[in-house]
Amino acid sequence: MTALPTRLGLADVRAAADRIASRVRRTPLLAVDALPGILLKAEHLQYSGSFKVRGAANAMAGATASEIVTGSSGNHGIAVARNGRALGVPVTVVMAAGASADKERVIRSLGARVLRVDGGVAERERQALAHARRTGALLVPSSDHELVVAGQGTVGLEIFEQAPEVDTVFVPTGGGGLLAGICLAARSVRHPVRIVGVEPAGADRYARSLAAGRPVAVPPSATVADGLRGQRPGAVTFPIVQERVDALVEVADEAILRAMRLLHRAGVPAEPSGSVALAGALGAAGRRLQGERVAVVVSGGNTPAALSAGVPARPPDGAV
Repeated sequence: MTALPTRLGLADVRAAADRIASRVRRTPLLAVDALPGILLKAEHLQYSGSFKVRGAANAMAGATASEIVTGSSGNHGIAVARNGRALGVPVTVVMAAGASADKERVIRSLGARVLRVDGGVAERERQALAHARRTGALLVPSSDHELVVAGQGTVGLEIFEQAPEVDTVFVPTGGGGLLAGICLAARSVRHPVRIVGVEPAGADRYARSLAAGRPVAVPPSATVADGLRGQRPGAVTFPIVQERVDALVEVADEAILRAMRLLHRAGVPAEPSGSVALAGALGAAGRRLQGERVAVVVSGGNTPAALSAGVPARPPDGAV
């Protein structure tokens, strides 16, 4: 796969914001006493329990396909299934062997079909593409798709509108759609703002690819951040990240779990993947963040408890 120059820009993210305004929640930017100087972009309060609904809604808006297929570790599949049910379009979600059984159960409860495949994320994506080619289904990837990236970039637009003077944004990085989208959204800011991608240890495909100057693959990962087990940057996402990201940092599972426990104590029920960006910010604290205004994306809250409560299947209380 060769990374090609992208046609995407800030205008695409703004168009996505208009297109999906009635389908997503404008999530709050939270300040908690336990994290002075850090604002939390609360995507755990998003419809479907994660930011993934933004990209899915943008890619599926006006879809006329007889079927939609995607590969997902869980949250994107929940978002696609939720949107597919609203559109009356059948959905098939391809999941790798190690993906969450709880998330599979929610995807099925939303009316989607789930296909389990052996191997990691790369094999999952190959199987989803093969299904699309075999059946004619519309493929809606979890990250490497222009409309998905633009939709996920609306997280960044909201951050920069809610906190115009923010200095640094930490972004959890798996497939890279959220990171690429926020890189595009950062073009709306007049002052310099640092965009930092945070990857789980052993799943640092973006850091390795930037060092190599081209997309490279990493082996399948067993990181506790199950939503960030991507193995290779995408053709759409990589050139955007390569051009704009300021830094990529790697965090161990222990740091991710510490960040998650801190969030839970503060009343923010993030899942491990949703805690990765905070782990990166806490690791940087005391070195480069003194006096900076920092935003951290809490990308999802689909914990086993939340999934058991059926949170992703309905809008959160007080949603607007």
